[in-house]
Amino acid sequence: MYLHQPDDIETAITRLSRASQLWIDTETADWWTKSPKLSLIQVSDDGSDRRGDSVYILDVLQHPDSIRLFIERIMVNPQIEKIFHNAVYDVKFLGKSNAQNITCTLKLARKLGKQRLGVPNLQLKTLAAELCQFSEIDRDSQGSNWGQRPLKPRQLHYAKLDVVYLAQVHRHLLTHLGQSDTPPESLEERSFVSSNPNFTAPNFTATDVRVAKECPRLFYLGHHSKCRTVFIPQETQISGVGNDFHRLAQEFVKLAAADSRFSQRLTPPSEQLEVEQLSQDMQQLFYDRCFYPYLMQMISKNPDSAQRLEQIWQGLQRLIYHYAELLKRNRQNFEPNDIIAKTFIGSELLRKRSYQLANGEEQTVSGQFDNLVYDGDRRRLCVVEYKTYQPADPSAQLMQVALYADLVHHQRQEPVDAAVYCVFPEFQVYFYDWDELRSMRDMALLPHLQQMQDWLSWQPDHPNPPPKTYEERLCPLCPQQNTCQTFFLAGEQASPVISPSIAPKPTPDPPVSVTPNPTPTPPTIVKSDLEEGKKLGQQLTDVFNAFGVEVTYEGAAIGPSFIRVRLKPKLGVKVSSLLRLSDDLQVQLGISVPPMISPQAGFVSVDLPRNPAQIALFEQYLTPQSLSVTAPVRVAIGVNLENQLVEADLSDPNTCHFLVGGTTGSGKSEFLRALLLSLTQRRSPDHLKLALVDPKRVTFPEFENIPWLLSPIVKDSDRAIALMEDLVLEMESRYRAFEASRCNDLPTYNQHCLERNKPIKPPIICLFDEYADFMAEKEVAKVLELSIKRLGAMARAAGIHLIIATQRPEAKVVTPLIRSNLPGRIALKTASEADSSIILGGKQGQAQNLLGKGDLLYYGGSKLQRLQSLFAPKIEFSKP
Repeated sequence: MYLHQPDDIETAITRLSRASQLWIDTETADWWTKSPKLSLIQVSDDGSDRRGDSVYILDVLQHPDSIRLFIERIMVNPQIEKIFHNAVYDVKFLGKSNAQNITCTLKLARKLGKQRLGVPNLQLKTLAAELCQFSEIDRDSQGSNWGQRPLKPRQLHYAKLDVVYLAQVHRHLLTHLGQSDTPPESLEERSFVSSNPNFTAPNFTATDVRVAKECPRLFYLGHHSKCRTVFIPQETQISGVGNDFHRLAQEFVKLAAADSRFSQRLTPPSEQLEVEQLSQDMQQLFYDRCFYPYLMQMISKNPDSAQRLEQIWQGLQRLIYHYAELLKRNRQNFEPNDIIAKTFIGSELLRKRSYQLANGEEQTVSGQFDNLVYDGDRRRLCVVEYKTYQPADPSAQLMQVALYADLVHHQRQEPVDAAVYCVFPEFQVYFYDWDELRSMRDMALLPHLQQMQDWLSWQPDHPNPPPKTYEERLCPLCPQQNTCQTFFLAGEQASPVISPSIAPKPTPDPPVSVTPNPTPTPPTIVKSDLEEGKKLGQQLTDVFNAFGVEVTYEGAAIGPSFIRVRLKPKLGVKVSSLLRLSDDLQVQLGISVPPMISPQAGFVSVDLPRNPAQIALFEQYLTPQSLSVTAPVRVAIGVNLENQLVEADLSDPNTCHFLVGGTTGSGKSEFLRALLLSLTQRRSPDHLKLALVDPKRVTFPEFENIPWLLSPIVKDSDRAIALMEDLVLEMESRYRAFEASRCNDLPTYNQHCLERNKPIKPPIICLFDEYADFMAEKEVAKVLELSIKRLGAMARAAGIHLIIATQRPEAKVVTPLIRSNLPGRIALKTASEADSSIILGGKQGQAQNLLGKGDLLYYGGSKLQRLQSLFAPKIEFSKP
């Protein structure tokens, strides 16, 4: 954006002064004389911009007051980090010694050195070309006459791109330096000032959206310090190939479109094309024209890069094979000369759109994906994202590509599918159709964007920092784990402070007079139990030693249904050698299912059935209470190895909604009954409502006429549809009431009502048993799925919570979008590993080897826990 009027320049400076980080360059007139004059100040606040759309070009040649204003509002402001390439030169014109918080990329590059970077010199344009793969760089306009007016379009283009190069080089250098070069102190200096009355929401990228879904705190740190924000799964052994792979993949598409030899390979009809041969021909053409010259260039710079280059080539071969399959399919629809242009619509495409949020603000989001292809079989466009690692959080990946698809749809007004090509360690395609992407956009994207705004407005030392990741398994993979643990600590420990940007927490209701109840007394572990554990430990040690796997017994923990034996492999014994003996242990120990074997901190655990298994009686762990309507709603999950009851807080984003699965005999029905009883034991009917769906008509007979029911128990599909639609309407009604009362969630709203003697709105728990039974009818399935998606994405703050249970957790029943909106997972014994994986996510197939009768695996945002569910032999309700 070229600005030359003082008023326009002042407006731009005001906006830029709200940023936490700016990339800045200057152009000077008469630079070869003793009296050079500042001609242009180029500024960007968007480090991800590769085209210059966010760059301000301030023409200050005839406006010294504008230069002074820039210095006063930006250069001397310690809250804004100013990044230059050769800061010593630029700062001479912009505040000199008064300038604060300056970063010089030239100094960062010198710290790394030319040899480590693999570059001939440290000039900005050389770094941009070699490190960031920019091509067609204009090196001549630097010496042009910057004192002439009007400036030529080529000069303005040159000035704009200099800032783009600077931002990309800066981010690349920080990646090389690693997180140790970004101390926590600098993060505080760059903190976002939410109390600024002129606050304007920053632009977000699709990557920001994904990172914020994976971890709000990492998103906050990344936005304020531009630190590394990629979760790389531990099993991924390939690193440092991302930039080169992306660039070469784009080069392949460009070459295929420009070189007629590619289209010549597509002359035969589709049925005569062989994918293997077509792929080999295209690989050879690309290798000769592009990859081999690149290979020679890189090896000449760094002979040690050969292994990395081999990995890149293997990935490119997999990608080209996939594209050969696509071209063969499309040959049915297009002529040979048109097929490549019609298949590869474009690469490195950038889109931008403003979304209207519920709070009335607009949020601009941009997305730059890797390719846009046409699939002739589906007659549908498909946005393509390349990844050189497996996704850490599939639901975050889905939200990212849903945004890409929506950006293309917004421009072209036609359905758009999406695909993520994960190249390493093996080529895998994650495909999402338009209906799934559109549902994600409608149900989850806009609330997520508003949350992102709220998270960025947090200030250090204030309470209520951005929440932790909903997937705590990601923490060990986090590139900023150490920084995160210390940076947000003060906000977690601070007492609540009421400010315009932070909603007050509700104060408790006055104490309710309750007849004291006896404290539950869980059964204790007796000496014979410990002796049994020791005996099993010795048996295990003997079996492993007999197979040549030397271990030592480290103790045992006794659960109601299983005993966890701790073994320490001797030095030199691999954990994998224990894992692969699971079936042998089943045979040698004479147990009904293979034992679960898991590496732990300092030992390997082996879970063996307890004989006889014990029952975790409900009354031994829970007794009736009377809790306030503003107290957190908790449900009983099961008993752990420490003989303690584990409960889930439904106000927690990790456990606000649940997916429950278990086959016949797993104890699913008893688990659900105990879960409901744990709710009714602690809340009066005025402070809790239950909506129950029971198509089999046998799960909840004791609950038929209880006063906690929102409506009679639903037993047929028509009433199930009506119930879910009613819950959606109730959710929307509650949000309107929240808005009118200036509250942001149900506890705050209810406290507001209690203080003003108004009717409260009780939490609603909807328990949907045997969800799969409703999926046989296509129309019923579609309507129910839409309602569940919407409630799963938005109902937590409204105090409406879903518990969806099924005996048949098949992929067509429990779709990825439903799984992404039901964060809490409970798996009782399943019929197969595939069923277990659908419930727990990833490759978690352990539920197949559970013992049944309430033995379960619980995943609620942290590590996977094995628990024993409570059993209530007699259902009795406390008096309201």
